[in-house]
Amino acid sequence: MERTGSTIRLKKRRGNRVSRNPEESGMPPVWPGVEGGRFRPLLHSEEEMVHETVLHLLETLGLSQATPSMVARVTANGGRLTEDGRLLFPRRLVIASIRESIRDIVLFGQCPGPGIDLSGTRVHMSSGGASPSILDLDSRGYRAATALDLYNAARLVDKLENIHHFSRSLVVRDAPDTLSLDLNTAYACLAGTAKPVSISITEPHHVRTIADMCYTIAGGEQAFRDRPFLTVMVCHVVPPMRFAEEAVETLEQAVLAGFPVQVISAGQAGATSPATIAGSLAQAIAETLAALVFARLVDPGARVIFAPKPLVADLRTGSMCGGGGEQAILMAAAAQMGRYYNLPTSSIAGITDSKIPDAQHGYEKNLAVSLAAHAGSNLITQACGMQASLLGASLESYVIDNDMLGNILRTVRGVEASVETISAEVIAEVCRGEGHYLGHHQTFDRMKTDYFYPAVSDRHSPRDWEEAGATDVLARARDRTREILDSHYPAHLDDDVDRYFRERYPILLAREQIGRR
Repeated sequence: MERTGSTIRLKKRRGNRVSRNPEESGMPPVWPGVEGGRFRPLLHSEEEMVHETVLHLLETLGLSQATPSMVARVTANGGRLTEDGRLLFPRRLVIASIRESIRDIVLFGQCPGPGIDLSGTRVHMSSGGASPSILDLDSRGYRAATALDLYNAARLVDKLENIHHFSRSLVVRDAPDTLSLDLNTAYACLAGTAKPVSISITEPHHVRTIADMCYTIAGGEQAFRDRPFLTVMVCHVVPPMRFAEEAVETLEQAVLAGFPVQVISAGQAGATSPATIAGSLAQAIAETLAALVFARLVDPGARVIFAPKPLVADLRTGSMCGGGGEQAILMAAAAQMGRYYNLPTSSIAGITDSKIPDAQHGYEKNLAVSLAAHAGSNLITQACGMQASLLGASLESYVIDNDMLGNILRTVRGVEASVETISAEVIAEVCRGEGHYLGHHQTFDRMKTDYFYPAVSDRHSPRDWEEAGATDVLARARDRTREILDSHYPAHLDDDVDRYFRERYPILLAREQIGRR
């Protein structure tokens, strides 16, 4: 990071791309961490303007409803609490917090492996949404979500290769109280997938209980701190520019317990943030950086994921709408600001307003996820499974969206031009020979490394499609969903640990429901 006048300019670490010769590297056509960041909806001068506005807002307006702990930590580092109760953040503290933040955050799974690297412009896809309802696979109507639904969503994601991370996508509405909600949310996610997991925690005093669950699974507290497989998502503000006090306390406890944290601002343009795209963006960045500063004052080694997730309201009704072009470009700009600061960044995309997996579902999700991915967001949540502006989820949508995400990642991978791939010699050889490339060795060599093949999308001729039953993608996705749910019961959670949890905690899922006796 370099300081220039009253602004800062960050040196962006591009990182090394995976080998540009997939044939030599043995890489598939897409992989976790394909590098994005080539799409930049903001000019550099506009990045600087957003950043300068953010510093001004934090230093002169600040945020209200700060907790006593936050007030004490920030004022001890040059901040000030105004007479009307607003906590002001000096620009030098904000700049130092950005500069000194941990950038090489890796989110691990429960099994040995490299985890997902959120540094640079590496792009990963995630579920998410915290939907209260689910589109029932059999009745095709919406109903209240349960712990079993959340577990089923997690084990679907466990099998879908283009979804790299499982963020809690459904609310466990059969939980009788908030402690049961948090315990069963964590359990359903952690039992359902070995991939990295993110959840929210409703009350600060529940953090220790969830931490103890994770320490038990990991084999000890230090083992979890070394390879954390659960991230805590915290919506620490009630926009505009006002802290959610209980959430701030949860943030503090999560940092102390060793969890990576996503700090999230999710105001709605035209409702709880300015109607202009730039104004909504600036407010979201300011609110998010305030939490970044605080988390680092709690623990300088805190693993903080920068997650401004500004949303859009339909100004005709005031209700949230996630499927429009405004939402897509706003989130891409938020991802670009993450790249400007070179911080591990999470974005929200894929919030279709459609109630079922249909054409509207497809174009809205593809638009938003594509822009966020090409802008270089490290972790794109809500990228799959969501319906109805986050009010619903659909299990078969995960299967459909897995194909979509693979295709999007292939576009992010881009065009790899080299002496070999430019194929001048191959062109000459074919033109002087058979006149087509179908039988050429390059075609066979490249068909698995350069081309992505969807699982449930149809590419048959009309005649073959008719002979195969003339099904649409939704019908094929339902069949694939049922196939996975009938056969895939992850067993990464140790059986003795599972029994220990059941003796200690009110687990809603029966052992038979997770494929155990």
